[in-house]
Amino acid sequence: MPVLDLIRLVRPAQWSKGIFLLLGPAYGLADGKWDFASGWLSLMLALGVFSLASSACYIVNDLLDAPADRRHPRKMHRPVASGRVSPVLAIALAGTLLALCGVCLFFMPPKQGLWTLAGVAVYVANVTAYSALLKHIVIADVVSLSLGFVLRVLVGCAAVGVSPTTWLLNTTFFLAMFLAFGKRLGERRLLGSEAAALARGVQAGYTDELLRLAVVVTAVVSLVTYAGYVQNQQDKYHLGFNLLWLTILPATYGLLRAIVLLERGTYDDPTILASRDRPFQFAGFLFAAMTAALMLARHSGWMQIPPA
Repeated sequence: MPVLDLIRLVRPAQWSKGIFLLLGPAYGLADGKWDFASGWLSLMLALGVFSLASSACYIVNDLLDAPADRRHPRKMHRPVASGRVSPVLAIALAGTLLALCGVCLFFMPPKQGLWTLAGVAVYVANVTAYSALLKHIVIADVVSLSLGFVLRVLVGCAAVGVSPTTWLLNTTFFLAMFLAFGKRLGERRLLGSEAAALARGVQAGYTDELLRLAVVVTAVVSLVTYAGYVQNQQDKYHLGFNLLWLTILPATYGLLRAIVLLERGTYDDPTILASRDRPFQFAGFLFAAMTAALMLARHSGWMQIPPA
């Protein structure tokens, strides 16, 4: 059905990555760096702009990847690769989405709108470079994808007028690298190295050992970086001990479970893993719930008792 195919082409499930856009404002709100009543609309509009722009970029990428996607057991069913949506219709849809981005930007405050436009423009340029060149270069492909997540964080912060911490940028960057390397490892586990290289050319430059090492290293660095942030917050969440440390438990479980499932070839995409695996979802929910509860408790003045 054409309408359903157009919806699939937009990939609304990928909008879940917009959670990275909300991270900076969430932590900034806990620190009292912006006012929710006056900034929430700007944040939602920025989220809409980024979601629409990313969908337009996915459409362009699908057009360029259609020949390779036809050799992939899952991607061969994508609307453009399968021929159910014509290239002309796909281009028209991408143009419409970009026009809607302009509508959202029009309703944002001028300063926030300008910064959001700049961030999204860099994102589109990065994705275009990825689709045209970087996706064929080992390591550069993963760095480019990871930069997209960092740009989400920057746009979210710009939308409410807060500055992202180095902790947040580092954790986001290495976590995004973990997701990208994990996707490549999952593909090789599901398809085999030769078929994976046919479906994604850059796979020919990777090996199972390299990807396995990269997945573990980026997961560990992500956790260590977040642990450093937790330690840095010692005086803010202290009540007998640093209660924020508890959030490390579901974060560690979630990342290690993702490694196990990708290594097994159960999933070839961390995004699909996150949308289907119940234990992973529970870990993510527990992490978010614990963090939100601790932020609320801190904001209410229940903590900040100096450590002994």
